[in-house]
Amino acid sequence: MSLTPSRGCLLDLPWEDILVPHVLCHLPLQQLLGLQRVSKAFQALVQLYLANMRCFDSSQIGLAVPRAAFLNLLKDNKVLQQLELQNCSDWLTDRELLPVITRNHHLHHIQLKGCAQLSCHALMVISLNCPNLRRLSLAHCEWVDSLSLRSLADRCKALEAVDLTACRQLKDEAICYLVQKCSRLKSLSLAVNANVGDVAVEETAKCCPELEHLDLTGCLRVKNDSIRVLAEYCPKLRSLKVKHCHNVAESSLSVLRNRGVELDVEPLPQTALVLLQDMAGFAPFINLQI
Repeated sequence: MSLTPSRGCLLDLPWEDILVPHVLCHLPLQQLLGLQRVSKAFQALVQLYLANMRCFDSSQIGLAVPRAAFLNLLKDNKVLQQLELQNCSDWLTDRELLPVITRNHHLHHIQLKGCAQLSCHALMVISLNCPNLRRLSLAHCEWVDSLSLRSLADRCKALEAVDLTACRQLKDEAICYLVQKCSRLKSLSLAVNANVGDVAVEETAKCCPELEHLDLTGCLRVKNDSIRVLAEYCPKLRSLKVKHCHNVAESSLSVLRNRGVELDVEPLPQTALVLLQDMAGFAPFINLQI
């Protein structure tokens, strides 16, 4: 009888109980794909991991994810919770995305930034299949229209963060409907949309008291009055971006600035800075007179 201990193999460990949840989950996706080439056993192990993967981030693979690789990676997965596809924007269409969405009803975070070849039907399918959705980025997706956004608002009322940057088809009416239905919103971007104005901002302020971050960069129709309403109704606001909003003056931002809200605004001219400093110097005397 030999007293020499036998050398175990990594693959001898329980796959579903040990390797998948406690080992493979710590490896970057790029390395896992390389691991598949080692042997058929490793290929089967990685496929098991991919089928049980909770988060898929295309940026972990590289600057651009091939279509064939994407289809192979997610073909068996039905338990995804996070799906980030910004690195698939060159080729991603409804044909590739919709089967993944319809198989995964537990998604709560979807990132589609720059996926310009999708259609409004994709947003409809997301609305129908992802009732627990909390975070959604549709930045630079100009195919988003008011009808598909209404579908999202009607069915995904747990939304906490929505990025609609450069969704230029959307107007005040569509934004108002969204915030009326999704009052839990904490973060909203309406940046780079000349159609968004005071009506949308005021309705957002009144409907979303939990709002913490609002991006209005380049919303040229936004004016002082809506910023004042925002200051009144959103006590938890932490950051506001109004750069290139030429109709928003320092006077309407002063309350937010005094509350410590982080503001991204156009730099003040030097003459205005000097004036504000002078006013600050007189502040104690003004308070004393009051």
